[in-house]
This record gives sequence, C-alpha cells and structure tokens, in this order.
Amino acid sequence: MTDEVRYDDAADAVVIRGETRTASAPEGAAAAGVADGMGCHSGQEMEKAARMAGQSEILDQYAADYPQGPHDKPQSMCPAFGSLRVGLRMRRVATMLSGSACCVYGLTFVSHFYGARRSVGYVPFSSETLVTGKLFEDIRDAVYEMADPDRFDAIVVTNLCVPTASGVPLRLLPDEINGVRIVGIDVPGFGVPTHAEAKDVLAGAMLNYARAEVEAGPVAAPEGGRASRPTVTMLGEMFPADPMMIGRMLDPMGLAAGPVVPCREWRELYAALDGAVVAAIHPFYTAAIREFQAAGRPIVGSAPVGYEGTAAWLKAIGEAHGVPAEKIAEAQNAVLPAIKGALEGARLEGRITLSGYEGSELLVARLLVESGAEVAYVGSACPKTPWSEEDAAWLEAHGAKVKFRASLEDDCAAMEAIRPDLAIGTTPVVQKAKEMSIPSLYFTNLISARPLMGPAGAGSLQQVMRAAMENKDRMEHMSAFFDGVGEGDTAGIWEGAPNLHPEFAERHRKKLEKQARAAKAEQMI
Repeated sequence: MTDEVRYDDAADAVVIRGETRTASAPEGAAAAGVADGMGCHSGQEMEKAARMAGQSEILDQYAADYPQGPHDKPQSMCPAFGSLRVGLRMRRVATMLSGSACCVYGLTFVSHFYGARRSVGYVPFSSETLVTGKLFEDIRDAVYEMADPDRFDAIVVTNLCVPTASGVPLRLLPDEINGVRIVGIDVPGFGVPTHAEAKDVLAGAMLNYARAEVEAGPVAAPEGGRASRPTVTMLGEMFPADPMMIGRMLDPMGLAAGPVVPCREWRELYAALDGAVVAAIHPFYTAAIREFQAAGRPIVGSAPVGYEGTAAWLKAIGEAHGVPAEKIAEAQNAVLPAIKGALEGARLEGRITLSGYEGSELLVARLLVESGAEVAYVGSACPKTPWSEEDAAWLEAHGAKVKFRASLEDDCAAMEAIRPDLAIGTTPVVQKAKEMSIPSLYFTNLISARPLMGPAGAGSLQQVMRAAMENKDRMEHMSAFFDGVGEGDTAGIWEGAPNLHPEFAERHRKKLEKQARAAKAEQMI
C-alpha cells in the first residue's frame, strides 16, 4: 500500500461538528437534502441543512451583520453577484465559484454583461462528490493548480447555496499557496439578503486578511507610494469622479482622499487600513467597518451631498481627526457657495418616491430634497445601521418616510398610494409605475451612474429627472393607446379566450398557507 499524498496539513485540522439531528430534520445526509433542487429561495430548509452541516457560526455572524426584514429570501439578483463583482474588478485576483451549474452560469453571464473581462473559475460537483466530501478535495486541487504567483496576488473561492448548506469547509483551505493568498467565503442566498451586502462579505474577508499581514510585519506600499498627508478611506462603490471631488474638499483641512473600499488591487487594502478616518459613504459595510474598528480607525457616516450634508460631513471628518475649527470652516467656505449656486440653478418641483438596493438611496434622497423636490418615500433594501441614522433622521425631519430593508411590496405600495410625479426604483417598480402612467427612472443605471458629491453632484441629477417628469402626458397617451389589449392572464394577442385554471392558483394558495402555519408552529416549539 502506498502512502497517502498530502498537499498540506488540512487533514489534521479540527473539524467542526454539526448540530444534533432532530426528528423534524430532513431525512438522509444534509448534502442529499440540499441537492434535490433547493436553492436560495428555499429559505428555512436550506438554513436548517447548513446548521446541521456545521455552518451555524457563519450564519449567526451573517444574521448579526445583515439582519433580515419581512422576507427571508433575496428580492434582487443572486447575492453572490456582489462579491463576484468585487473580485472581478481587482487586478491580479482570480475568482472561483462552487455551486450549482445553473447558478454559476447565471452569475458568469451577468458578470460579463456588466463588463467583466476575465474568466470565472468553476468547480462542479455531483451528488456523490457532495456527499462524500470529494468536492472539497476538488476545490483544493483546483486552488493548487491555479496558485501562480506570477499571475495572481490572491484567489477568492466562493461557496454558493448548496455547498454552504452541505458544509463544504473552505476554512480548511491553506491561507496561502506559493505566495498566493487564498480567501474562502460563503455567500448563500439564505444568509445574505442582498448582493450589495455580499460586497461587504468579501471586502471584510480581504481586510481581515490584510490586517493580519500588517500586524505580522512590513507590507507593500501602494504603487504611487504612501500619501504625504493623512488620508480618509472611503467605504462603498462610487462614481469615479466622486473620490477626486472629495479629495479637493478635504484639501484645506490638510487631509487627502484615500483608497475606495472595495479596492482595485490587494496593496490598496493596506493603505485603506492606514487611513486616519474611514468615511462610511455606504453605511451597510458592517464586516468591513468591524475590521477598521479593530485597526483603531474612527468611522464617520453620511457623505458630502448637498449643502447641509456637505457642511455636516466636513465638520464630522475634521473633528474625527482633530482638525482645528478654523481649518474646518476654511474647507466649508471653499466649497459650500459653489454647491449652493449649483442647487439654486437646477431646481426640481414635484413629488418623488425613491427606492433601490445599492445602499446610496438616502444620499440621493437628501440631494433631491435640497434641490427642491418633495421626497415622500425612501426605501432601501439594505438594513439600518448606526452610520445611516443621521441621514434617516434628516430625511424624516424633511417629510420623508424612510423604510429600511424595504421589500418590493413596500416600494410598490408606497408608489401606488402616493402616485408621485416621478418614481425612482428597481426594474419591477419602474415597470409597475409605467403601467400606472407614472414617469419613472431605473435607480441603478440612471442614478448610481452619476456624481453625487460636492458641486458636481448638486447639479447632476436634476436635468434627467426634470425631463422624465415632463413625460407625464406622453405616458398617459401611451396608456390610452394600449388600453384594452389585456393584462395578466389576458395579456398578448389571442384568437380566443385564454384557458384559465383558477383551481391551480387556489391549490397553490393553500399550499403556501400550510407552509406558513407549519413554520409558525415550529417557531413556537
């Protein structure tokens, strides 16, 4: 008999045991239970299987970092798209997915749709490799094969729903191979509510790794060298011009704009951790903020949007770094008159509802209010955090209803009740608004793709919104033109009456009610 060939000492690691199986647990092994067509929308069953497979610690951390709302499943695209996008935008970082083939296909497709120009690695599995643990060995073999220090600084390995629920232990992968860092994360749809928060999962994991490297000894400086002045690290994806605008606003206080997290290359993580202050531009990056706090960095919420927002943010940043009051006033005086002029020159009139899942909804709403619009409702799919409290309080003081962890149903109900002059939201909200002849704009493509900070942001949104609101008559004309063509079951062109089957709908309704009663009964036990 030949000796077993080992790549590393993973076989000697202590294995976390799963929770004791109860009578209500699914029959058979956890892997068998999750391989039978279940995915991120299977909710409690997938989570139950994951906990039995030893994943309770990860799920408990996600529950604390990303508290769920009234729904227990994602309502945007697959959450793993967020972490996948972060990895694909980094130089010299490879990405590898482990999950169902259909999920990997969809994620790969949408990543290339959004401009990724590199391959996505994939480790396939079967029921046999999932149940026997061979999948982990396949992942480990793939990582060793891919770990080329001439090509990569790091490899990100992501477990999707089924491997997470089956307990595939990415924690047993080596921390580095041939000098290439290995970062393993779990991004299940039943544990991470939105793809925006999945960005935080990977950003937090990378910052944690980088912080350990900094604590262990000297690390590489950024390509452009270390900044000569204290820097402000910015947390959250922004329009490319916004960091430059923020840098100009910080200059009178003797501060400079630091890296934007998620970063574009690994060594920027060190510079981000070296920042004097961290600006939580997007306030839902809970895991990343935890790493910055562990590094002793103060966190400042909100952002320099609008007149009042910019004045308050510059003051908070300056005070967090101990900048003298006269220097803070100098920075404010240098930029506030230009912002005031831009806002006065691009006024908005009308009632607006705004919703999205990017995390910047409250910032956009503040800018619209200062532009003269009446913002009646703001819905964000992200949760409320300490770093969003100031923006929420400001908006509520100006008459807006702010809803965190808002569902699609919340957003549509608000729009239908308010009937605004303009609805800004996700694709289904925009679709519903158009059916009601309400002018609408898609938040992600038309709002997030514009500058928001400083004088540039003060005048960037008004023109496109004013043009949309002026289309009210055209929307009503289109509705009148297409009136009577049918909707729902009667939509489209028919040569006869559609074959309706109300008994199917009734049977499905009873099934959902039965599931809801069973879930409620289980919670009471």
